Amino acid sequence: MSGILASIIPSPLHPAVVHLPMALAVLVPIFAVVALVTMRRAASTWRTWAVAVAMFASLSLSAWASMETGEDESEKVEKVVPEAAVETHEEAAEQFLWFSVGVLAVAAAGLLKGGVGGSARLLATAGSVGILVMGYRVGHSGGALVYTHGAASAYTSAGALGTIPTSKSGDGDDR
Repeated sequence: MSGILASIIPSPLHPAVVHLPMALAVLVPIFAVVALVTMRRAASTWRTWAVAVAMFASLSLSAWASMETGEDESEKVEKVVPEAAVETHEEAAEQFLWFSVGVLAVAAAGLLKGGVGGSARLLATAGSVGILVMGYRVGHSGGALVYTHGAASAYTSAGALGTIPTSKSGDGDDR
């Protein structure tokens, strides 16, 4: 059974998993705004907002999975990439995860009735824009690891031998 599983699950897993939270970071603000507009048109507030909360939860869960798989890969990548660049990405990912969990908690409060629920829905929608910005930071620093610093070379025979040149800046911020 493990042989079949190994042939299905990509290795490294992190690059395959990270796309979901990045896509959700773009979609969650759209879902939140659509939910607010739909509720104004007399749709069921609880049902409509529950879909948005499910999207926020999916985002937080996928961000956690991405961070876990990234931690599994970091030691191997640090052999070919400046440690500072990896740390920049890790810190951005951690901030993204915890911010998304915080906004999820606010979004869940949006399921309440009355002014508290209404305020929470507006605050969570605003927070979803912050999630999008933070998602960009994580994606940008991850892209820099791969395309600027050659992180993918950790999984090639040349990278394993240490023959792939890496960026000397090491700051992970190549804007």
